[in-house]
Amino acid sequence: MCSHRPLCPSIDSTDRDAAHIVAFHPEQGWNLLCNGAIVFDDTGELLPDGSVIAPHRPVFGVLAAAA
Repeated sequence: MCSHRPLCPSIDSTDRDAAHIVAFHPEQGWNLLCNGAIVFDDTGELLPDGSVIAPHRPVFGVLAAAA
């Protein structure tokens, strides 16, 4: 359970990524949050129940090539 004040968002909250980091592994590209979620550098997530949140990368428009 979270002992932070204010309490970290639960895993069911839309702001679950705002939970405190309790294990930091930049060399491997992931962090463990206080609420049990594993957040990857590519913005993907693995939730404690085993479900996966796909990376949410920004979508850019078509790049124009210089002629």
